[in-house]
Amino acid sequence: MIKDTKAVLKSILASISQINYVEPGDIPNIDLYMDQVTTFMDEHLRSSKRYEDDKVLTKTMINNYAKNNLLPPPVKKKYSKEHVLVMIFIYYFKNILSIKDIETLLTPITDKYFNGGGMDMTYIYNEVLELEKSRISIVSKDIAKSFNEAAKCFTDAPEEDQDYLQLFAFICSLSFDIYVKKLLMQKLIDGFDTAENSKDKKKK
Repeated sequence: MIKDTKAVLKSILASISQINYVEPGDIPNIDLYMDQVTTFMDEHLRSSKRYEDDKVLTKTMINNYAKNNLLPPPVKKKYSKEHVLVMIFIYYFKNILSIKDIETLLTPITDKYFNGGGMDMTYIYNEVLELEKSRISIVSKDIAKSFNEAAKCFTDAPEEDQDYLQLFAFICSLSFDIYVKKLLMQKLIDGFDTAENSKDKKKK
C-alpha cells in the first residue's frame, strides 16, 4: 500500500499525537474584543487548518453564532473566557453537526454553567479535554489497524492500481467510522432534545 507504508502510517499517527489543544490557562482572563478573539483562535488552532489562508474564526461566524443562540451575547462588545471556551466547542462541532444540533447540545451547558460558580465553563472544558487526551492512544491504534486492513485489500488488482485502490479503501473505512459515529451523535441529540421538550411541556 503506497510506496512506503510504514512511513505513511508513521506520518499519520504523528499528526494525531501532535494535535494542538487550547488549554484553559492559555485563554486570557481579561475580556476580549472580537478582533482579539479571532486572532487568539487563529494562533492557537493554526495546526487544525487545512490550508494556510483558512480562517479558524471570523467576525461573521461569531455574529452568526450569537444570532443562532449558540453563543451568549457579548458584554459591551467584549467576550469573556467563557465565550472563548464555547467558541472552541462550536469550532469542533460545526464540521460534524448542524447548527440546530449544536444549539440543542450547548444550550443546557451555557444556561447552567456559563456564569456558574465552582462548576463553570472552565470545569466543563477541562473534563472534556482530559477525556479527549485519554483517547489519543486508542484512536491511533484503531487508525493503524484500519490502515493495515486496507493494505490487504485489492491484492488481486493490477499492480499499478493497488496503491490508489488501497488508499481509497482506507479512506472509505475512515468515512464509515465517521458516518456511524455521526448517526450515533444525532440519535443521542434527538433523544436529548425530546426529553428536554417533555420537561418544558410538564412545566407549562
